Amino acid sequence: MLKITLKRSYIGTPEKLRRVLRSLGLRKIGHTVVKPDVPSIRGMINKVPHLIKVEKVEEEQ
Repeated sequence: MLKITLKRSYIGTPEKLRRVLRSLGLRKIGHTVVKPDVPSIRGMINKVPHLIKVEKVEEEQ
């Protein structure tokens, strides 16, 4: 699992990057979501690395 936090504002970024952030579920600065570590999510993360912070989270069972 990946913990993704929006660190910088997306004001002034292209619409395509804004859509990527919205699809990750990030809305406000400091907002955090937990997503599975799959290739599609990794691809979205690689588009906006300058705006987000990513941490690996251990899965609890």
